[in-house]
Amino acid sequence: MFRSISILIAFTAVLCLGCVLPCLAAAAAPDQAAVDKAFDALKTFQWGQERKTLIPIEEAVMASPKDAAAQKALEARLAAVLKTDAPRAAKDFVCRQLSYIGSAESVPVLAALLPDKDLSHMARFALERVPGAEAVKAMREALPKVDGQLKVGVINSLAVRRDAESVSALAGLLEGSDQQVAAAAAAALGAIGTPEAAQALEKFQKKAPEKLRLAAADACLACADRLLAAGKKAEAMAIYKSLTGPEQPKHVRLAATRGLLAAAGKK
Repeated sequence: MFRSISILIAFTAVLCLGCVLPCLAAAAAPDQAAVDKAFDALKTFQWGQERKTLIPIEEAVMASPKDAAAQKALEARLAAVLKTDAPRAAKDFVCRQLSYIGSAESVPVLAALLPDKDLSHMARFALERVPGAEAVKAMREALPKVDGQLKVGVINSLAVRRDAESVSALAGLLEGSDQQVAAAAAAALGAIGTPEAAQALEKFQKKAPEKLRLAAADACLACADRLLAAGKKAEAMAIYKSLTGPEQPKHVRLAATRGLLAAAGKK
C-alpha cells in the first residue's frame, strides 16, 4: 500500500513538473509589449522614480544571449538612447545594460561619452567589459581628449584591460605636470606588466619627483610581479634588484627582496 502511494506521489510530481516547466520557460521569455513600455519610461527616467518600470529591459538583456538576433536588436535600441537627450539616470542605466551585452557596435556611442564629466564613468564601466580591441582602442584614443579626473579614469580603465598598445601613450604621461595623472599612468604600466612597460617605469623611477617616488616604486613592483608570473625572470629580477637600495622605504626593500627570492625559487 505504502509503495502504491509513493508511486502515485512520484507520478503526480512528474505531471506537475511537466506543467510548471513550460510556464517557467514562458515567463523567462521577454514580454515585448512590456519592454516597449519600459523603453518609453526610460525616455524620462530620473533617479528616485520607481525602478521597477525598467525591469522588463533588464530581463530582456539577461535573456538575450539565447538569441543573437534579439541581442543585437536590443543592443542597438539601448545605444540609440545614448544619442538622445534622455536624463542622466536613464543613460546611466543604459551603460550598465551595455556592459552586459555591448559589442563593437556600441563602442562609438559609448566613446562619445568619455569626455562627459557626468557620464564618462559609466561609459568606461561599459567599455571595460565590451570584448574586442575596438573598446580598448576607443579609450586609448580618448586619452588626449580628456583632462584631470576624466583622464585618470580612462587610464585606470586601460589598466583594467591591461592594454599593451597603450604603453607608449602612458609613458608619455609620466612626466606631465598633473601628478595624479602621472601616478595613475605609472600604476597602469605596472598592471600591464610588459617588458616595454618595465622599461618606461625603470626610467621614470630613477628621476621621479619626491611625491611620486612611492607610486613609482609600487608600480615597478607590480610590473616585476607580472613579469615573473609570465616567466620573464631576468626582467623581473632586474627590477627587484633596482628597488633594494637604501634610498627605498623599508617595505619596498622587503617586497623587492621577497620578489628576488621568489624569482630564484627560494622561500
